[in-house]
Amino acid sequence: MERLEREIRRVAKRVGLPAASELVRIWPQTVGETIAANAWPARLNRKGVLQVNTSSATWAFELKHLAPQILAKLEQELGGECPSELRFAPGPVPGKGRETDAQDVSKEPVTTAREREQGEKLAAVIDDEELRALVARAAAASLAQNCRKGAP
Repeated sequence: MERLEREIRRVAKRVGLPAASELVRIWPQTVGETIAANAWPARLNRKGVLQVNTSSATWAFELKHLAPQILAKLEQELGGECPSELRFAPGPVPGKGRETDAQDVSKEPVTTAREREQGEKLAAVIDDEELRALVARAAAASLAQNCRKGAP
């Protein structure tokens, strides 16, 4: 059993697993709360490049300019297991409330008879019955959302 454990640790170290798990553990304290809420380590490749997902392209752009400072802080924390480079791109970022937000977005809004009727009129030109029904429903939902947001 010990031999198997040693082999697993050896392979994990070779592919960067200890460094990756340590990165995730120290990330929030190292980069600060605001950055951690908008950027999260996604993967560490074999060359030591850390791909960091960001909540938007704007965050990716801004953090690209802060990469040298972030790398310096990571090096202080990780020493020799520090990534060689950081790459930022929009992608999934875990955070408080994000799961709830995602669930709210997926809920279909309550539509009125008028919004459903308008949706059906907009989709009437579609020949395929199933597609027409889906487009009508989507149009009614869009009209309902816009109406709730105050759009004309």
